[in-house]
Amino acid sequence: MTENTEVIVIGGGYAGVMTANRLTQRDDVTVTLINPRPSFVERIRLHQLVTGSDDAVVDYKDVLADGIQLVVDTVTRINASERSVTLATGGTVNYQYLIYAVGSSSTDLGVPGAAEFAFPIATLEEAGRLQSVLAAASETAAVTVVGAGPAGIETAAELAEAGRPVTLVCGGQLGPYLHPRGRRSVAKRLAKLGVTVLDGPGTKVTTVTRDAVHLADGRALKSGVTIWAAGFSVPDLAARSGLSTDSSGRLLTDETLTSVDDGRIIAAGDSAAPSDLPFRMGCQSAVQLGPQAAETVLSRLAGEQPATVTVGFAGQCISLGRRSGIFQFSHRNDAAISVYLGGRPGAKLKEIVCKSTVWQLTYEARKPGKHTWWTKDGKRQQLLQAKHDQEPISLGAEPASSTR
Repeated sequence: MTENTEVIVIGGGYAGVMTANRLTQRDDVTVTLINPRPSFVERIRLHQLVTGSDDAVVDYKDVLADGIQLVVDTVTRINASERSVTLATGGTVNYQYLIYAVGSSSTDLGVPGAAEFAFPIATLEEAGRLQSVLAAASETAAVTVVGAGPAGIETAAELAEAGRPVTLVCGGQLGPYLHPRGRRSVAKRLAKLGVTVLDGPGTKVTTVTRDAVHLADGRALKSGVTIWAAGFSVPDLAARSGLSTDSSGRLLTDETLTSVDDGRIIAAGDSAAPSDLPFRMGCQSAVQLGPQAAETVLSRLAGEQPATVTVGFAGQCISLGRRSGIFQFSHRNDAAISVYLGGRPGAKLKEIVCKSTVWQLTYEARKPGKHTWWTKDGKRQQLLQAKHDQEPISLGAEPASSTR
């Protein structure tokens, strides 16, 4: 009788759930998903949780395939030599393959006072805390949102639509991923909502205090509630476990998403750095990387060579309150183009994207391996060759935002 292969998936976000579901294609693979929460978090709806228009959670029974064991706990260390992980509750779990899908979280970027006086919004707990803080604050209290990627823009718009006085501090450019045409559309909508947008190099935040945000150009903005949406960082689990990481802490892998240190550890999602050229953080890349991480394991079990990673992008969608939004279209290599869909159609498309993302998880749970129609980027090989040759290559695009 063939012995089952034990696979642990660390992290129950978009990448982790997709990986776990895809692994159930084989009956002789036992999958254990370890996650600190008992419910799946729709991270792309956390700004809605803040204003109460959505709870941003889905029951795992709706998105996980039957037979996957869910362990509600936190992994504190990976013991690669022993093929086991240590849990916060004190136990250990053994594995034959491990999927590293720990995702990302908020970062204060080392700005003095940000950790003490600003409220991040990158996790369910942070968004819930912010919701309580806003509920206790006066409706006329000045709200300052720091960070002008999708999370910051969406939060500012959501709160302004609810009647809050909001200032959006960009720390540079508004929506750095967006094409100039799309950026103008977003700026126009924010202005209509009453959001004060401060952009340009002088708007970098230097200090946060209990009641103010201080900028590089010397301005001090009075702030009753300061919301921090200035980017994401990854957990340091890989580094603490003695595994190789990139400069941001992502697990370094080859192009099959396999750790450069250990062939039994495969990464997916925001915490993966294939060839030290990671993809933009977000669910769009996560739902593609998850299945490919699983296929690397399945290929090895079948005695086959795993395929190299391929991820393609369609663009970036941003809600601008409940009645407006924008879908910024892009080339497959994640370079924004001049075409966008805004207004109410943009809001409807954003909602379709949110719902379809959960649908993809559910579809993979019911029919693992059937979903293969993601767009693909054919220019990654150019980037890899340029990196190998140490020669810069321009694809004619602005840098992608790191926030979604």
